[in-house]
Parts: sequence; structure tokens; C-alpha cells
Amino acid sequence: MNDNTNSTYVVFNAASVIAAVALLCISLWLAPVDLSTKGYWGMGVLWLGGSLVNLVKYRMDDRQAREALTRLENAKNEKLIKDYVVGAA
Repeated sequence: MNDNTNSTYVVFNAASVIAAVALLCISLWLAPVDLSTKGYWGMGVLWLGGSLVNLVKYRMDDRQAREALTRLENAKNEKLIKDYVVGAA
């Protein structure tokens, strides 16, 4: 993907998150419950959002670490093969 397509996705996702938070705030404000219940629901949503961000970051870091290890192993194997072929000739 090029940078223009990536920026389009980033803008779309940011707009979606802003819209979702705005609608959630409106629904919490208009919910027919007392203020303490609204605050409890709001804290739950904030904790859930933070947990989701941490989960996505962890999965991305884990994938990048596995990819780096794979590249390292591939380079090592290529060097061994190259040394073996050159050494045998």
C-alpha cells in the first residue's frame, strides 16, 4: 500500500473512533440512570479501550519480533549455504 492509501485508512479510523466516542458520551448522558452508574459505565469503557490498545500493540510487537527473528535465521542459513557452496568449489 502507498502512503496515500494508508493515510486514508488512518483518517477513516480516527473519524470512526471520534464518532463512536461522541455517540457513547451522548448515550451515557441520556441514559435514565443516576450519575454514579453513568460514571461506572464510563470507567468501564475507558478501561476496555485501554486494554484494546495494549492488546493491539502487544500483537504488533510480537509479530515484528517474529519477523525479525525469521529474517535473521534466513540470513544465517543463506550465509551457511553460501560458505558451503563456495568452500566445496
